[in-house]
Parts: sequence; C-alpha cells; structure tokens
Amino acid sequence: QVHLAESGGGLVQPGGSLRLTCAAAGRIASLSIMGWYRQAPGKQRELVAQISNTRVTNYLDSVKGRFTISAENADNTVYLQMSSLKPEDTAVYYCYMKGEVFADTDYGEGRIDFAVWGQGTQVTVSS
Repeated sequence: QVHLAESGGGLVQPGGSLRLTCAAAGRIASLSIMGWYRQAPGKQRELVAQISNTRVTNYLDSVKGRFTISAENADNTVYLQMSSLKPEDTAVYYCYMKGEVFADTDYGEGRIDFAVWGQGTQVTVSS
C-alpha cells in the first residue's frame, strides 16, 4: 500500500504565498504522475497541476504563472508552490500519485499499478 501525507495548508491573505508538500510512503517502484487537485465547497474537484516522470507539467488556466509544481522522485515527494493567492483559490487541496509498487508474488518480486489520494489540506485565502 502507498500512503500520502500532505502538509503546508493554512490561512493566508490575498497576494500571499503557501507551499504544499506531499510525501509518499510505501514500496514504491516508480511514479508516473504526481499532481494536486482542489475542491471548493459546492464545486467539483478540479486538477490544479500535475507533473509526469519526464517532468512534463500541466496547469489549470487560472493558476498559470502563479503556481509551480515540482517533484523530488528520489524522495517520492511533490510540491506545489502557490503565489499571488486569491480568495477564489480557497479550497481543500488533494495530492494524487500514480505509479507502481513492488509486490511479492508466487514467482518472486513483481510490480503492480497503484493510484492513491491524500487526505486533503485546507487552503483559505482571506483578509
């Protein structure tokens, strides 16, 4: 099993910055996608940013130029640096990772796919 631990959320004034961190623990063999989603009250969960194992990034249009996603594959950790925060960025932010884990099989050690979500961290932008 893979578990994600998120940190870095909180209350910040408009124009401020926050850095979210998500660290994965488990028998991880490889990571293919790491990303951040968010869900505001009464709204659907949306992709904020994601990064692939080849460092290809993808951002929600409304956060381009303000948010930066980065990853340390050696530590199985993904970050989201958020700057120039706006009240509309207020939401619960969820980390997401997809990849392979080592698994013990009758034929020895193998790999199986996994996809896992973090528990979420609240980001509130308000004066």
